[in-house]
Amino acid sequence: MIRPVIETEHSLSPTALAGPGGGAAPDDAPFAAVASALDRAHALARDYLTGLARRPVSHRAGPTAMAAALDEALPETGSDPAEAVAEWFIRAEPGIVASGGPRFFGFVNGGATPAALAGDWLASAIDQNAGMWLSSPAAAQTELTVLRWLKELFGLPPNWSGALTSGATMANLVGLAAARQWTAARLGFDAAADGLGGRPPIAVVSSTEIHASARKALATLGFGRDAVRTVPAPGGAIDPAALAAALADVTDPAIVVANAGEVNTGAFDDLTAVADACAAHPPGAWLHVDGAFGLFAAASPALAHLAKGVERADSVAADGHKWLNVPYDSGFAFVRDTDALRGAFATGSAAAYLAAGSDAGWDPHTHVPEMSRRFRGLAAWCALKAYGRDGYRALVERCVGNASSFARWVESAPGLELMAPAPLIVVCFRFAPDGLGPAETDAFNREAVARLQADGRVFVTGTVWNGRACVRAAFDNWATGPGDVETLQAAVADIGRTMPPPSSC
Repeated sequence: MIRPVIETEHSLSPTALAGPGGGAAPDDAPFAAVASALDRAHALARDYLTGLARRPVSHRAGPTAMAAALDEALPETGSDPAEAVAEWFIRAEPGIVASGGPRFFGFVNGGATPAALAGDWLASAIDQNAGMWLSSPAAAQTELTVLRWLKELFGLPPNWSGALTSGATMANLVGLAAARQWTAARLGFDAAADGLGGRPPIAVVSSTEIHASARKALATLGFGRDAVRTVPAPGGAIDPAALAAALADVTDPAIVVANAGEVNTGAFDDLTAVADACAAHPPGAWLHVDGAFGLFAAASPALAHLAKGVERADSVAADGHKWLNVPYDSGFAFVRDTDALRGAFATGSAAAYLAAGSDAGWDPHTHVPEMSRRFRGLAAWCALKAYGRDGYRALVERCVGNASSFARWVESAPGLELMAPAPLIVVCFRFAPDGLGPAETDAFNREAVARLQADGRVFVTGTVWNGRACVRAAFDNWATGPGDVETLQAAVADIGRTMPPPSSC
């Protein structure tokens, strides 16, 4: 026997959510509680954002403190939705990193422009499933428009297919899945339908600087993350002669992965030379370009030379939550061969219900792994509509100017060393105190990164470049200005001046 659910004050039922008052509820009554919850969320967000420039970038909260603040038993009874939102914010606040603010220089995290943030909020409110035309014609057409605008912004061929993704990792997977499909077809089988087991191996060639997200995508697709044939990348950019030699050792069709913006230095592979090597490979070679942030160089006439040759690629992956400055999560992939892309993600006859009535327009799920998808296109549409080509050109050039300014300061500052040229937005540098050996200098830099993060004024991340521990600062936030760069310089100078040597740390 199924027992009836007894409605309590805060149970999830239309009657409970309708608010006070008896009798029959009008159709919109179930949503009466939405207004107060959204009002509370809006007030919290407004106060957070208006104080973002003054807020410590990170409190460096540890796992024990965060578990004490948030980990609890599942509540037996509910609570007011607005109060639940406020309670979470108060309890979680020590663990909130101001990664959307102007002084966050870690990883390569962008912010969220006002238009993008507003669009993202609206996307959550209208809650569209952006997997099929039938489930949301508005979402599907918005995504198609965003993809066309992005191709125009980057100078990519207009006839390429594409889709929005959760980020560059998934965009790499989309492009490489199409590459797998194309290569397998040349070897006489259907990779998506038949799998790779017992089939001829597909060679993947890249540089030593292939990004971890591309390796992760290759692992997911069955190639194996460690199966990549790597060639040298002096200074972060692939050696074209070494690439050509590596391809000469491959007798079958191959996949080549190139970088438009290496993650530690921002270095670009010579995409024209890489495309030439692929074109010269007799069995054929699919060129996939990981342009997570570097693709945005194409938006500026002053920087477009860095990405020259990307239009000759077969697939391109990039992030939206980096330099497009839309909220997490967002990315996009473009593919030259639509048949290979569709073949990679075809559902076959097992999902006939998805095809019912879907011939009216484009079904995005045919281009990506997900069936159901968040309406990411609205934030991107609002951002591109609000700022246009000129706005993004100015944003890209301003960010590059900030990075160049900081790199020049590093070169002139005593006790600091610029580890590589900074052609775009990543500055790789290190502390180089007098009198320390290599191991001690590495230890000093690792500790300096931790202290910079704990200091709260700025956030940077550590890395290893050419075998040495270094510091990375990335400049891709729309709100970062000269004053924020000066704050970064002051924090770095203070840490370098006051930090004791490793033996005393």
